[in-house]
Amino acid sequence: MNPVVDQMQSACPGSVAELLQKERNDITRKDLLGLADRFGVEMVNFRFVAADGRLKTFNFSVTDRRRLDRILSAGERVDGSSLFPFVDAGSSDLYVVPRYRTAFFNPFTQHRTLDLLCSFFTNKGEPLPNGPDQMVRRADQVLFERTGCRMESLAELEYYMISPPSPLYPTEQQRGYGESSPFSRTEGIRASAMHLLTRMGFQVKYGHSEVGRLTDRQTEMEQCEIEFDLAPVEDSADAVVVARWVLRMLAARAGVTVTFAPKLVHGHAGSGLHVHSRLVKDGKNVIADERGLNDIGRRLVAGYLSLAPSLTAFGNTCPISYLRLVPNQEAPVYVCWGERNRSVLIRVPLSWSGVGDMAAVANPKDPDAHTRAAMNCTVELRSPDGSADIHLLHAGLCVAAAHGLSMPGAIEYAEGLRVESNIFKAEAEQRRAQLPKLPTSCQASAAALLEHRQHYEELGVFAPVLIDKVAARLLAYGDEEKRCRSAGFEELNDLITRYLHCQ
Repeated sequence: MNPVVDQMQSACPGSVAELLQKERNDITRKDLLGLADRFGVEMVNFRFVAADGRLKTFNFSVTDRRRLDRILSAGERVDGSSLFPFVDAGSSDLYVVPRYRTAFFNPFTQHRTLDLLCSFFTNKGEPLPNGPDQMVRRADQVLFERTGCRMESLAELEYYMISPPSPLYPTEQQRGYGESSPFSRTEGIRASAMHLLTRMGFQVKYGHSEVGRLTDRQTEMEQCEIEFDLAPVEDSADAVVVARWVLRMLAARAGVTVTFAPKLVHGHAGSGLHVHSRLVKDGKNVIADERGLNDIGRRLVAGYLSLAPSLTAFGNTCPISYLRLVPNQEAPVYVCWGERNRSVLIRVPLSWSGVGDMAAVANPKDPDAHTRAAMNCTVELRSPDGSADIHLLHAGLCVAAAHGLSMPGAIEYAEGLRVESNIFKAEAEQRRAQLPKLPTSCQASAAALLEHRQHYEELGVFAPVLIDKVAARLLAYGDEEKRCRSAGFEELNDLITRYLHCQ
């Protein structure tokens, strides 16, 4: 047995919802007070996301039940100007108030600790309009009011583990997809992260080694991926933020580095943050039927395609993001879509529709084996990377979905941008010339956002001041982007190192 793993399991006895035998959305303050008594909670952490995308912490020592009740019901004050550029220092006080349904036991503490994700409120007790969680919640509500649909999504969180090289079980560079231990050095860390996230109440689909594998005399870099299950967009965004924190904590304990940076070495696989999404109405997936993607699905694709250049402002937020969006790296360059096509911007992956009874063929001796139709068709946006502001990105996807479902000629527009072959092959040169391209820099991304701002503002999801701040941040990278374009090998490595922890 691994004593470190045992300690983490003891600190995290299971998901709060399962321990209470309740749905997450039904968890109350009294439930948490009872849980604290039952498990001897000594600390409470308020966790909240700032403009840099990282999980921040306020620690509270639980001295008695009355104090815990006050903490859970009243929240606490924070300095908003130190968290967000749109909050002025002259009136910077904000409240952070815990969302009970997000509670989880912290697996990394010596004392039994309950963590809760928080929402921001103004001095008048109103939700902070540009707070990360409020942005996603409002965007999803506007989508529902306009279309009757809610959005569900999942993220593919790609990352690299960087460690000292080992002479044992050498592997080929750029040949790491699906690799197993002992050739995969970091499978144990990935498995531990998935196990902990599940015990904390997050829905994890699966994990695996990715293509990227680089080794030199000083370091070994191994790329991995953890993919989540479909969930409401707010929960999906929260899962990414918490997973980044869990992976960093495990890596720090193992003495290795984890990075979600979009690019580590020029010419080698970068790390994306592909986002799958679907629209749900009355609990049913409405973007597909037994034949595959339907007209609603095509309208969703049209919305994403039409706002794709400006979505990079939320999904590709630092100069090295645009070192990844280059041809022949399985990263998108052109605004187009297709089914099962990994060279396009938007992919419609396999969804178990009309595939026959594969399980019975694979297991002929099992009379009960049969393939259950998943009907989980999604559309996958492949442009975002590890620098993404995950909450703003999800809010932007809701806006783009609402736009696509109401857009005149949406289906024809989507069909005009459909590509079913590798867009980077030589024979596709004429087709490439007909397609719009994604921005190639932070400055171009900012320009696209300012051009499309009316779509984000007219629904009341994005405030003008927020659009201005996002664009200003991107434009401020001008000098560094020039360095990216003209840098030599050493300068480029220095720049990548600067953004090693971009979120």
